[in-house]
Amino acid sequence: MPPLPHGARLSLAHRLLESRLLRGKGEVLKGHHNTNYVLRVGLLLALVIGVVPFTRFKYRVPLKSVEVVPRIWPREADVLEVVCRYLREVPRCLAVLGELGDRSLHRYRRGRALSEWNPDGAIDEKLMREFASFFVRTAKVPVEELPPPPEDWPDDGDSDGFLHWLVDFTEHRVHQPNRDRFGDLFDAVGIPQDAMTSFKERHHGLTSRPFKLLHTDVHRANVLVRRGRISVIDWELAIYGDPLHDLATHVVRMGYGRPELDRMVDLWAAAMAKADCAELTEGLREDLNTYLDFEYAQSVFPDVMRAALDLPAEADEESFRAAGERVNRTMTRASEPLQLRTVPDMEQIVEALRKWHSLSVPTVVS
Repeated sequence: MPPLPHGARLSLAHRLLESRLLRGKGEVLKGHHNTNYVLRVGLLLALVIGVVPFTRFKYRVPLKSVEVVPRIWPREADVLEVVCRYLREVPRCLAVLGELGDRSLHRYRRGRALSEWNPDGAIDEKLMREFASFFVRTAKVPVEELPPPPEDWPDDGDSDGFLHWLVDFTEHRVHQPNRDRFGDLFDAVGIPQDAMTSFKERHHGLTSRPFKLLHTDVHRANVLVRRGRISVIDWELAIYGDPLHDLATHVVRMGYGRPELDRMVDLWAAAMAKADCAELTEGLREDLNTYLDFEYAQSVFPDVMRAALDLPAEADEESFRAAGERVNRTMTRASEPLQLRTVPDMEQIVEALRKWHSLSVPTVVS
């Protein structure tokens, strides 16, 4: 029998995987952006995709969600093709599947997610040095090998333009499209309607730094640890831009305390200098605070939406209080970056959530 054409093999692989999911096979790992199914390759599937039978792999299926983060490259597989040439510990993509090319098959990386064994505790210096090394190696990925950025992308080194692109994305792709559904809730919990436009007006004059590959989502659930070494997974939100943005998203989403944050920044800067990337640290102290402020400011929109959408249909008092605490936390840390005079108290926030919940049907937000 002649070998199947490439397209036919991918179609067969897709049908085999979907059949296994219908039978309830595989471990299910659900995140904000994808549902991941961990399965073992059977004989037929191994033959179709050309891998060793009975090895484990991960099948990624995107969730239908509201857009809250930029994705400048449509296919994670295109980014991984480059990344895996330089960061060998990152699991590579084996195949892109589905009629829309939105499902993908990845090698399975052994290790425990940091979120499983240390969901919110302190991070020791050895692990911080691993993170610093990761950021250096990511910055060393040749940008000329990456897929091209969008046509409106700022020029290399235009750090102001990069920050303002992110601010504009938050305003025009996150805030405004969701005002019909969440506008009253945004207003009630204290988010100014001009939050992003005012932020943009106040922040400019960043130091020019060369643009590099950025992961932008290095948090505990995306970090696998094995024998003291890390592997950072889930590259669908990778972008090309100012490396200080990657550092800022990392220290915020890891939940570092102030001493840990300061130490991580010191280790990052030292690692960059040692790797002959000192130009990436220019203006570090001043500009990192700007990126931290942006991370706190933009997060009010996804955090408030997620708190509301995560409420069960029959939400009880405990559910509303927990959601209120999430909203209060995100509004409190954004109060200075957004120059808020006051933040509504817990009772006002809970009442706003009750009102929104009584009028809404929850869906999923990414």
